[in-house]
Formats: sequence, structure tokens, C-alpha cells
Amino acid sequence: MAVHTPSAAEAAAPSTRARILSEALHLFAQSGYGGASMRELARRVGIRESSLYNHFSGKAAILEAIVAEHGPASSASRLEEPRYKQLARQPAAFCRQFALDLVEQWSDPREHQFQKVITAERNRVPGIRAKFADHFYAREQSMMTDYFRGFALAGLVATPDPRETARLFAAGLIYIRLEHYVMGATPSPRPKVIEAIERYLSFFLSLIAAGNEGNKKRKPKGENRGKAAPD
Repeated sequence: MAVHTPSAAEAAAPSTRARILSEALHLFAQSGYGGASMRELARRVGIRESSLYNHFSGKAAILEAIVAEHGPASSASRLEEPRYKQLARQPAAFCRQFALDLVEQWSDPREHQFQKVITAERNRVPGIRAKFADHFYAREQSMMTDYFRGFALAGLVATPDPRETARLFAAGLIYIRLEHYVMGATPSPRPKVIEAIERYLSFFLSLIAAGNEGNKKRKPKGENRGKAAPD
């Protein structure tokens, strides 16, 4: 008996769960969480309504799964990837990679839909606000702090407080997002966003003296430069 071998197209096809989340994100952004029905979601996915419950217990579980895959959750997940861990002694390269990855995220239409949904629903669905703000933001901030603490302890940057340095880095990027993707009638062209990112990176890296880490001489022990203050 011949064994069916999945084709490349079949292997690349999204799973039913992924299709549910994708269609749910679009539906929630379009109709609002309260206005979206499981019946309409099933129709869009192309499955029976009862089949949705084989994957999720209900709408709240679907929204939680969407929150777990977008926004700060996706940024935190990137920080755990090997390509970031390889930059643990390269603060300038780390900051540039993180910023450019954010530009890609901001340019994704799904991210725009997610921000619309989370802004509208975070105060209406029990547990979503706490999960989004406390768990995912806290996880991202903690990981960013760990990177900057490592840079400081290795003498690659000058900062008295790695946590506040990480927050300052994130704050500048958030402002760029607001300016170029949120406040205007239409998103700024990508070259303009990249120009703003590069200008900010140059400024931020000069503040923490992270431009030529490969050529710097280690400071003698006992000096304050590069030492990390406790959180």
C-alpha cells in the first residue's frame, strides 16, 4: 500500500489552529470581540462551528491565544532566539537588530489588527489586561534588562542602571512607532521609518558608549564604568 507523502504545498499550508487565529484576529478587528460570533468564525475558516471547540474552549480562549502570539509576546520570543543570543556581546548590533525586527513587525497588517483589538478589548475581557500588561510586557522588559546587564558587566556599555537603560531604549522605539504608524492618517514610507530608527540608534548608542565595543580597552577593576547597579 502506497504511503502518502505530503507535498510541499501541503506541508506549507497553515494548520487549522493557525487559520482559526488568523481569521479570528481579522474578525475581532472588523466586528469587535463582542460582535464576533463563533458561527461566523467557523464559516470564515471553512469548518463546522462544533469543530472550533476541538481547538479552543471559546472566544475568550481564542483572544488569549492571539494575545500570546502578538505584540510584546512576539518581541520576547525573538529575544530567546539563537540569533539574538549570538549578539550578547555586541550591544550596537543587538540594538539595531531589535529595532529593525520591530519595523518588520509594525509593517505587518496583522499587527495593526492586533493593536486595534487589544486597545478595544483589554478592559472588557476578564484577564486579558493583566495577561497582556503584566505577563508579556514584564517578560519582554525583564529579558531586555538581562541583555543590557550583560553588556554592562562585560564593560561594553556605560550605564548605572541596566533596567532603566532598557526602558529608555524601548521608549524611543515606541515613540517612533507612534509618530510613523499610529498618529498619522497613513503609515510613513519604510525609508522614512528606517531613517528615524537609524537616527535614534546613533543617539542612543552614543549615550551608552556602545559604538566601538570591539576596540575598547577594559577599564581597571574598581572603576564605575560598565558596572551594573542592582535593580
